[in-house]
Amino acid sequence: MWLHASCLLEFDIPVDTPFLLMLRPRSGNQQWVGREQYVLTPSVSAVEFTDPFGNLCQRLVAPAGEFSIKTSFDIQVADVSDSAPGAYFIPVEQLPDETLPFLLPSRYCESDRFSQMASSLVEGVAPGYDQCAKIVNYIRETITYAPGEGQEIISACEVNEKTQAVCRDMAHLGIACCRALSIPARMVVGYLETLEPMDLHAWFEAYVGGRWYVFDPTQDNLQGGRVAIAYGRDAADVAIYTQFGTPVDLQQMQVSIEQIPAPVY
Repeated sequence: MWLHASCLLEFDIPVDTPFLLMLRPRSGNQQWVGREQYVLTPSVSAVEFTDPFGNLCQRLVAPAGEFSIKTSFDIQVADVSDSAPGAYFIPVEQLPDETLPFLLPSRYCESDRFSQMASSLVEGVAPGYDQCAKIVNYIRETITYAPGEGQEIISACEVNEKTQAVCRDMAHLGIACCRALSIPARMVVGYLETLEPMDLHAWFEAYVGGRWYVFDPTQDNLQGGRVAIAYGRDAADVAIYTQFGTPVDLQQMQVSIEQIPAPVY
């Protein structure tokens, strides 16, 4: 399917402020960007680079006063994410080098503290995809998805003590449990066409059966087009914007995504 997505960020900047942004999708096996627009108001110079996870990042200094960032794009994605029950577990010594960072504990995914819990959750389950699915089902059954409720980022250990959480924090718990089983897992931030209420969304991917697969504890199924914007070890790596110095006020954030006919350029 083809989707049109957009994100508007409006700030009140007290003094000239450095920003690091992560708002551009990149084309790959799962998505293809057909057209894109990136508008800074007022216009300032920006420099783009690719971070260690392959994300397209922009650096700029926002001037004092009202400042806005508007991104929009047309993108082709699948209308449902792939699933693969029974996909096999890959021993660590056979994993591709690029997956290895996603086996280690990270700031918000303390996988070294979940070995016993993860093992008990998947007892009797075939190693690989089915273990990841079992973990997701546990999170979905024990923690209520509460969009908009969690402004402060919390770790997997903290999430595990709660009865409700936002998508980002539920992904942290899934990632930590998968890594505890020696399954590479990474966080993804992006858009989900069917999300209600509409906002940017977080889920995770696990590497089994020779590729990455989507897992989302907040959704009952994998229906709906997904657009990945950023990948990382946890939320610390995938912030859509980071500002440095004097705190700034985010006045407004608007996110939209809708299905469109195949464009003719």
